Amino acid sequence: MQGVLSGFAVIAVVIGVGYVLGRRGTLGDQGAAVLTGLAFTVAGPALLFTTLAKADLSVLFSARLLVTALSTAVVCGLFAAVGALGRWGVGRTTVGALCSGYVNSGNLGIPIAAYVLGDASLVAPVLLFQVVLVTPVALTVLDLSGTGRKGTVWRRLLTPLRNPIAVGSLSGVLVSAAGWRLPGPLMSPLTLIGNMSVPAALLAFGMSLHGNALPGRGRDRRPVLLSVALKSVGQPLVAWLLAEGVFALHGATLLDVVVTSALPAAQNLFTYASRYRVAESLARESILLSTVVSVPVLVGVAAVLG
Repeated sequence: MQGVLSGFAVIAVVIGVGYVLGRRGTLGDQGAAVLTGLAFTVAGPALLFTTLAKADLSVLFSARLLVTALSTAVVCGLFAAVGALGRWGVGRTTVGALCSGYVNSGNLGIPIAAYVLGDASLVAPVLLFQVVLVTPVALTVLDLSGTGRKGTVWRRLLTPLRNPIAVGSLSGVLVSAAGWRLPGPLMSPLTLIGNMSVPAALLAFGMSLHGNALPGRGRDRRPVLLSVALKSVGQPLVAWLLAEGVFALHGATLLDVVVTSALPAAQNLFTYASRYRVAESLARESILLSTVVSVPVLVGVAAVLG
């Protein structure tokens, strides 16, 4: 259980620092916006590029990935269906769907995989799937929902290439697929810049908590509770059923896919919501609640399947 607790402890401390900064107004009224912009346009793309440029893309073709992809599609699809029926809007529904199935595979998934599963690389398929496919698709939807009516067909087709997160991800995949090894003088500055991504996103998230009501009580109560239920219970349950019943996974492999599916919603989803100025409270509250709920869920999964 050390991996679960240590991973959450690190995140809680950095978010707490962000909350204190927001409460004291240390970075001014635009501090959170500046950190969000930094993470979205510079540090995040650099992190994704350096990660994917060195990644082994062969891990994408495995039963584990299929379980991850299908469980993500199921819970995101369920939220999207409810959002469509409830007329929650494209942007709001997209953010809520991401909060339902986009796991924190980086700053929380890596330490948990290392301590609970014994191998940090086991989160690689989830990380690659999310940054290569889910992120570009979701951000393209957000782009088109805000500007698609004013653009031409050609402009719409090129939407992913104007998004820094998508560009960073796809560029990294291209470098890895081509087998290129970029020189140190080029990779080192990008790595240094990319290292700012996670702390900047966590600090901005912590700053956003100041002055806001307790999660799950505002106008986003229904979508928040739905996304948290799907993320914390629905996705790991679907992953378990698929892994064991369809793909006949057992033992350590079964534990791997269920644990990664039980991870909470990723903090960078708040960065996306803030950048597009849509469903920010929904993202913030869903991330916070799913992070809290995932602690007993992960402990229970490790106890039952470990």
